[in-house]
Amino acid sequence: MKKNKILIIRFSSFGDIIQCSSVVEPIRRVMRQNQDQCEIHWATRSEFEYLVALNPNVEKIWSLDKKLGFIGLIKYALNLRNENFTHVYDAHNNLRSYLIKLFLKFQLNSPNLLIRSKDRLKRFFLFKFRLNFFPKPFKGIDSYINPLKDWGVVLTTIWPSMVWKFPITTVIKVEELMQATIKSDDFITLVPSAAWEMKRWPLDHWKRLIELIPDKKFIVLGGKEDFFCEEIMAVDSNRVFNFAGKLSLVESSYLIEKSHLVISADTGLLHVADVLGKKALSLMGPTAFGFTTNPKIKTLEVNLSCRPCSKDGRGKCSQLIYQQCMKEITPAMVASEVQIAFHE
Repeated sequence: MKKNKILIIRFSSFGDIIQCSSVVEPIRRVMRQNQDQCEIHWATRSEFEYLVALNPNVEKIWSLDKKLGFIGLIKYALNLRNENFTHVYDAHNNLRSYLIKLFLKFQLNSPNLLIRSKDRLKRFFLFKFRLNFFPKPFKGIDSYINPLKDWGVVLTTIWPSMVWKFPITTVIKVEELMQATIKSDDFITLVPSAAWEMKRWPLDHWKRLIELIPDKKFIVLGGKEDFFCEEIMAVDSNRVFNFAGKLSLVESSYLIEKSHLVISADTGLLHVADVLGKKALSLMGPTAFGFTTNPKIKTLEVNLSCRPCSKDGRGKCSQLIYQQCMKEITPAMVASEVQIAFHE
């Protein structure tokens, strides 16, 4: 029986690592079909080791400490070369991963190497000249799986939702917090924050949404700096519970796993719902690459010629009405989809 030793390289960031993690099980499945043994390793930055560790099908994580500089990177690459990988998937495609690939090529048996393209020319045409040559919509998970066709890995018609292994401390903390507050199993999780303001659904829309759904309970997720989440809870503090700043990203991910429904714009936690096979409503505005793959997620968007205008929400809005693409996704539209989601 042949033994395949596979290295996946993806150093950052939160959302990209989550989407890239979707390739692990399809790779393992193909190797099993060929009756081959399969051992999967992952190279990532040290601050994201906790995220990769949630996937029980990754046997070993190689953490890179950026503080160690160039010399540390060389030592890191030499250690990886000693592993004699049979397959390497460079899902990051940057200078660090390029240097690592150079070292791996000089091992006794050069590995079967695949690279995920960043399609820089397509990005240039899209954001400079408004010419979109990307698939419509561009689904991040598809873009990570498609390069693996040469290994026999293809997308299936059945969505392969993942099962993460959460630390017991995470489970206990979140369960205790839920028991002390929401005391419900069919709650809706709201993710109103985002790294860039332009892709945030307006605050007044969130507040109106809660008023339109008087029979449901909500948990609000966000960071310590997201003080506006208090305003959302203030709409009805008996039904809305603000967990912003109270949970780590792993703890927030476990809460997503426990949710009946998630409502979010293009954020890392939306992609958590995507890979875990959760029901969600995706509020898509200016961004180009945040579309989901999970059939349980419905994308809400408006048709404007200026969309998409940004890779991740950075930049300026070109419309006379600021954030028109987000504002025209009305609370009534979202409330209607919530009712459908609870009756499916």
